[in-house]
Amino acid sequence: MIVSPIAIALLGFACVFGAALLGMRVSAALPADHLNAESKDVVRLGMGVVATMVALVLGLLIASAKSFYDTQNSELTQVSANIVLLDQMLAHYGPGVAVERAQLRAATSQWLTQLWSPGHSGLVDALPRSAGSSKLFDELESLAPKTQEQRDLKGQALSVGMAIGQARWLMYEQRATPIPLPLIVALIVWLTIVFVSSGLFARPNPTVIASFFAAALSVSVAMWLIMEMYQPYSGAIRISDAPLQAALAQLGQ
Repeated sequence: MIVSPIAIALLGFACVFGAALLGMRVSAALPADHLNAESKDVVRLGMGVVATMVALVLGLLIASAKSFYDTQNSELTQVSANIVLLDQMLAHYGPGVAVERAQLRAATSQWLTQLWSPGHSGLVDALPRSAGSSKLFDELESLAPKTQEQRDLKGQALSVGMAIGQARWLMYEQRATPIPLPLIVALIVWLTIVFVSSGLFARPNPTVIASFFAAALSVSVAMWLIMEMYQPYSGAIRISDAPLQAALAQLGQ
């Protein structure tokens, strides 16, 4: 399920900032003995535990999102390197592989378009089982080597071609990695509780309200960044297409 990062960020901001304002509103209606120093200490003790859980969950979400983003980036770089390697192997194979090299260039160009062109959804549209990829593999299989060196190169080319296909399928399947929505929901709920309790013991004034606004904005931006890193090909924090562009420029050299 694709969830809009902006929607999650706005929801988080509304809940957190609204909770702070609600806490200040409720504070005015509570009896004075509910807001004495002893009550404040007890509430702070409980909210300290909740704040610790918030910090742990936020750190876990950031680490998970960054790991997913880095994995996609690393796999793209590896695939790009293998594409150049396959082209060089075909170049050393000898004459008669112009069709295969042209197919490799066409398949790479098609994949580049699918991943980063406007109107596409990144890996959702970049299905590895494309006509260009299948035709390239068929062309490699149909090679008829005449020497031992060509037989070795054909075997190696097929191995690299399979590695490219495997990596592309892996990247495609990983695009379905679920965003940990239960953790996002838990984070929003716990932040709401913390901000309600903070608002209970805050006297309403522009400085306090501005402080709550800045804090709510900060945590909502953090949630937005987390969600964006789970969409590395279609979100605002996109993986660079430089490795694949560089590989495309090297093909046919």
